[in-house]
Amino acid sequence: MSTILFEVKENVAIITLNRPEKFNAFNRAMALLLQTKLDNCVADKNIRSIYINAAGKAFSSGQDLTEASGHTLDIEKAVTEHYNPIITRLRTIDLPVVCAVNGAAAGAGANIALSADIVVAAESAFFTQAFSKIGLIPDCGGTFILPRLIGFQKATALMMLGDKITAEEAEKLGMIYKVFPDENFADESMRIAIMLSKLPTKALAYTKQALNASINNSLEQQLNLEAQLQTKAAQTNDFKEGVMAFLEKRLPEFKGE
Repeated sequence: MSTILFEVKENVAIITLNRPEKFNAFNRAMALLLQTKLDNCVADKNIRSIYINAAGKAFSSGQDLTEASGHTLDIEKAVTEHYNPIITRLRTIDLPVVCAVNGAAAGAGANIALSADIVVAAESAFFTQAFSKIGLIPDCGGTFILPRLIGFQKATALMMLGDKITAEEAEKLGMIYKVFPDENFADESMRIAIMLSKLPTKALAYTKQALNASINNSLEQQLNLEAQLQTKAAQTNDFKEGVMAFLEKRLPEFKGE
């Protein structure tokens, strides 16, 4: 059985972490396969959104520690070859990414989830920056992303203390978008991915580019970038359809073009 399941449904690429017996802990094969599946999403023009979920009771417990020998070279290889490319792909891919956290999201598993564009969680899910418990620092972009989501002080405490944060607490902190009851979590989270797949794909990609750039840009730089990206958006067929649908008082039918 593959460690990553992949299917396309209603223009949504469904990526499922599939090592439930290991709480979806990442080994090298699984990390590299996830990179490949994300690349497949870029290559397939029929895909207009990405939905990442997990099999079993956990989302991901992070790195499979049975694979890590503890030597610096091995850890460096895991970070630079396994995780950094995943985070880079998730943050720069020109498709909206929904991450559906169904259970425990720990260490690398938590930070991979938080790097998605929209993160939702089941009521029973929780997040933990478990790195300090084994003498490591947060990776997978955690020290970059988490402070920007919840603030420097709170992020520092969660990373140093390794507290468990419930899904409800995560939503209140602004760490994630929304929490759904366990019983309808799969349907509600998938509904968001389907909704995104029906929106103007290029405009969503430009929005993502603008948000990424805003982290380091000055106001003047950001205004200039918005002007550039808005000009590109206005040249798409989806913009023309959106305006026409508004004038004709009907729902638009976006094609992602």
